[in-house]
Amino acid sequence: MKLPFRFLVVALLLMGNSTLAQQPTKTNIVIIVSDDHAFQTISAYGSKLVQTPAIDRIAREGAIFNRAYVTNSICGPSRAVILTGKYSHKNGFKDNLSRFDSNQDVFVKRLQAAGYQTAWIGKWHLESTPQGFDYWKLLPGQGMYYNPDFLTMDGKKERKEGYVTNLVTDEAEQWLSGRDTSKPFCLVIGHKATHRTWMPDTCDLGMYDNRTFPLPSNFYDTYDNRYAAAHQDMNIAHTMRLGYDLKMHPDTGFGKDNVGRMNMAQRAKFDAYYKPIEQEFDAQHLSGNALTEWKYQRYMRDYLSTAASLDRNIGRVLDYLDAHHLTENTLVIYLSDQGFYMGEHGWFDKRFMYEESFRTPMVIRYPGKVKPGTQVNDFVMNLDIAPTCLDAAGVTIPAAIQGQSLLPVLLHKPANWRKTMYYHYYESGEHSVIPHFGIRTSRYKLIRFYQVADKWELYDLQKDPHEMHNLYGQKGMEKTTVALMKELQAQIAKYEDTEAMEIVEKK
Repeated sequence: MKLPFRFLVVALLLMGNSTLAQQPTKTNIVIIVSDDHAFQTISAYGSKLVQTPAIDRIAREGAIFNRAYVTNSICGPSRAVILTGKYSHKNGFKDNLSRFDSNQDVFVKRLQAAGYQTAWIGKWHLESTPQGFDYWKLLPGQGMYYNPDFLTMDGKKERKEGYVTNLVTDEAEQWLSGRDTSKPFCLVIGHKATHRTWMPDTCDLGMYDNRTFPLPSNFYDTYDNRYAAAHQDMNIAHTMRLGYDLKMHPDTGFGKDNVGRMNMAQRAKFDAYYKPIEQEFDAQHLSGNALTEWKYQRYMRDYLSTAASLDRNIGRVLDYLDAHHLTENTLVIYLSDQGFYMGEHGWFDKRFMYEESFRTPMVIRYPGKVKPGTQVNDFVMNLDIAPTCLDAAGVTIPAAIQGQSLLPVLLHKPANWRKTMYYHYYESGEHSVIPHFGIRTSRYKLIRFYQVADKWELYDLQKDPHEMHNLYGQKGMEKTTVALMKELQAQIAKYEDTEAMEIVEKK
């Protein structure tokens, strides 16, 4: 029996195309967090070192933040800030020796309460068991590049064969494919790359061997009038290890923990690439600047080859969203947990409030809301991720959150947007970076080092963008210093950082 046309229409609407029928109307959210990815190595930021087509695609189809920064340039604390929208002294996770209190309010709990499915896959590095997530699968600690372990929700540890960046993306796609499609989702993908020891996928080994990378202009910085910079232990010349970092005789010392996880096929490809380099290096007997510059070239080649897989896998996620008709209804955010030194000041690593580590890459795509190709030059911070996600989901932003939703600055220019950024780094001991806090305005940066040594630094970023000349205490800077001191105290009071206030008041 044939049904009247009107009944067929109703039936089709009820049954529907399964994708359309189950498509949620609320905005989906995908946050991709990398580790130690320098903005200087991303072509969307003008880098001439490499091409990063996937990250560039997000920027091209959405917005790029040209002045994105972090509150505390270190792995775990940065993730805690992203989750809570609060500074380290408020969320309790100040350094990598801390343990995150998962009982506290985090933005995913509020999304979950609003009907979102939530998941975190990959690097977590917060030590505690995640809360607010319907699903999680985590790399323990820093995770390993080859054949890494994953911690599962049932308390087990399982080892996966393969390269970590690919595997994290595999797990993310698997979760997306198995989720409840009647609900909106928030997925956080945490990558290990490009964290030390910069181990590329076997398919990317040697991809930059035909390049000789120019030394940064301040590669041989002498750290004049900068006590903290002079006393660090994160320099390429002396700190970077041949076996652990640069894979020369990697079976000795710390390096064996990394290569020891490889299967026979992986190790064969690894040795086929690195052994000839090792033999040539041994024969050269390098020392002094020649050795330092050799180490720099190897560092750059390994780091950028590791970053190539990161960008490729970001592209995989974008392709997945396209293929499953999710692109138009999904907010995508890419950022690193902080910046990184690519030889500036002669360094690798992060931690300092200097631009290379204080600043982070951040791009956002929000179809239908954010005009493609938007350039944002306002100050934004990782502090703003939590309120932005809540705002996009239509969920009330708690008053306790210290960040601001980025949507107003993306959609129009608000009159009350931040003009000053506040920073506080706590960890004492690792790489001998002295704890410090400070502010950055559009032109100046004022930093207070404490605990190990009581020192001040002041930079005119307009005249000295590479932060080589400490102007603190110099003649002619008195009025500027007084104004910056007043602004520093105002920022400390605003964010209720009582520890910093006590230090400043003691002078």
